[in-house]
Amino acid sequence: MAITSSAKKAIRVSKRKKLINDRREKAMKESVKKIEKTLKAGNKEEALKILPIAFAAVDKAAKRGIIKKNTAARKKSRLSRIVK
Repeated sequence: MAITSSAKKAIRVSKRKKLINDRREKAMKESVKKIEKTLKAGNKEEALKILPIAFAAVDKAAKRGIIKKNTAARKKSRLSRIVK
């Protein structure tokens, strides 16, 4: 358990940042799953409309350090490949 006040504050801040990061990661995963779901349903046009939203979510996650840059590039590449 934290003893100093600065350590207690660091714990509070890290909890807050974890919530934000978890939310951003969840948004990214949901957008990827939504594309996969629409493709399985056979709706390619709808998947093409959702693709920029998924790209933005992946880019935001990479920008904030939730995933690495190369991981983001790989996810985007695979998404565009399955849509086309």
